[in-house]
This record gives sequence, structure tokens and C-alpha cells, in this order.
Amino acid sequence: MYYFAYGLVRFFSFLPLGVLYLFADLIYFFVYYVKGYRKKVVLQNLVIAFPEKTEKERQRIAKDFYHKFLDTFIETIKFFSWDIKEINKRFEASMKDVEAQFCHGRPIHIIGMHNFNWEFANWWISARTPVPFLGIYLPVGNRHFDRMIKQMRSKYGTVLIPATDFKSRYESVRNQHHILGVVADQSPADPRNAWWIDFFGRKTAFVRGAERGAIAARASVIFVHFYRVRRGHYRLDTRPFSDDASKLKPGDMTRAYAKFVEESVRSHPSDYLWSHRRWKHDWKEDFGSITI
Repeated sequence: MYYFAYGLVRFFSFLPLGVLYLFADLIYFFVYYVKGYRKKVVLQNLVIAFPEKTEKERQRIAKDFYHKFLDTFIETIKFFSWDIKEINKRFEASMKDVEAQFCHGRPIHIIGMHNFNWEFANWWISARTPVPFLGIYLPVGNRHFDRMIKQMRSKYGTVLIPATDFKSRYESVRNQHHILGVVADQSPADPRNAWWIDFFGRKTAFVRGAERGAIAARASVIFVHFYRVRRGHYRLDTRPFSDDASKLKPGDMTRAYAKFVEESVRSHPSDYLWSHRRWKHDWKEDFGSITI
């Protein structure tokens, strides 16, 4: 079954990208207009984030989001036949801020967000860093597709650590020189164990794990924002935040990160993963911990 699925994906990956984009455009019509996949969630999120925009403007962002959402899946298929030379033509970034942290000898945590297209960032970074690049991933339910995705993502050396077993697996490499790629903008499972921060004008729960991990590892921290320049072409911007996270006060990093994410999303709103229920938790007085 694995080899059949892999062979099928490889076959489609050799089709011209323009042809695959035609498939994406056709699927878009079904997903947005017929099925309405998570459409209510997307539009509700946009109302919270951009109350100043008109309904027509929010719908335009939503439509652009769905196009980019589907393009991400189509582009991921191409990764099964692309190599790093192709990525270099399609992805702009600089390792200057990351390389500046090598002299400290500490782990470097680059903290991004759920933006399109993360697959480009993974390959580009892992192909350039002289130290191990670690990435956290959520295992796919189907074991055959999970194996395929892991094989594709690790092609240029990325060490994949499942989110379900991250704490124990990371402990063995925490004190070694490495780069860890993290996203920390997801809604936490337990709102009582979260930082509550003003985000798009609303008290919003943020996971504490990224900050705790950076402090425990005494890591250098760099915020990153990757976004689409045009169809099939992306860019990554970096913003150094701390040479040693252990020197920070509790909540400082997450507060700065939330501000960075909001600024980034406002600059490229349709690149963000709006189908995620970001505001599914409401703050309550008895939660106690809050940072504004």
C-alpha cells in the first residue's frame, strides 16, 4: 500500500506546476462554494481579527486564504520530485540573523507561525545550517502517508520530533548545538495553563511550551515570518529577539511573540491559517494568569 501511494504521488509530482494549480482552482470551487470546509470558522476568525473591515473585504481575504490553502497541498506534491535547487529559485531569505547566534554555542529557537508555505522554509533552512535542524510535526493518521511526509520533510537533514512525544525526545538533545523550528500560535488544549495576552484586541490564550523550552535550553530566540510573494514563490523575514532566553522575565517572550504574529498577519492576512479555531477559549477570572 505504501509503495502504491508513494508511486501515485510521485507520478502527480512530475506534472507541471501550472497544471497542478488548475486542479487547485477546480478544488477551490468545491471546497469554498459547495462544501464550505470550515468556512464558518474562517469568517468568524476574520470578524474577530478585522472588525474594522467590511464584510466584502473579509470575504476577499477568506477567498484568498482558501486559494493559498489549496496551493499549499498542491505545492507539497511537487516536493516529492523537486530538489533544493528548485526551492532556491522560489524562496528568498537570509541566514544572517541565525548565523550571528552561532558564536554563543547555544541552541537557536526560531519561532514562526502557521503561515503558507511552511514546507519551503523547512527545506531551505535544513539545507543551509551546519548544525542539526529539528522540526516538530504532528503525525498523520494514516501510517503510509505519515511515512511519506516524514521522508519528504527530512530529505535535507531535518530531524523530525513528533509533537506527541516532544518533551522526552528533545531532552536528549537540548544541551547540544542545534536549531529548533517551533510554531507557538495555536490555541492551547488547556486554557488554564496558558498565557493570556492581548491579541487582535482580545484576550487570547497562548501556549507556554515554546517559552518554557527556550528558557530551559538557554536558547537564542529568533522570530520568523514566511509568506507568499507570488504564486509558487515565498519569502522569510527574521527578527532576533534574545541571545539567552533564560534572562527573560516570565511572559516576556510570549508577549513579544504575540505582537510579532499580529503585525505579520496584518501585513499578509490571507497567508495565515484561518481555518484553525484560534479563539475557541474565552478568558475567565478564575484562570488567574494573564499577561497584557
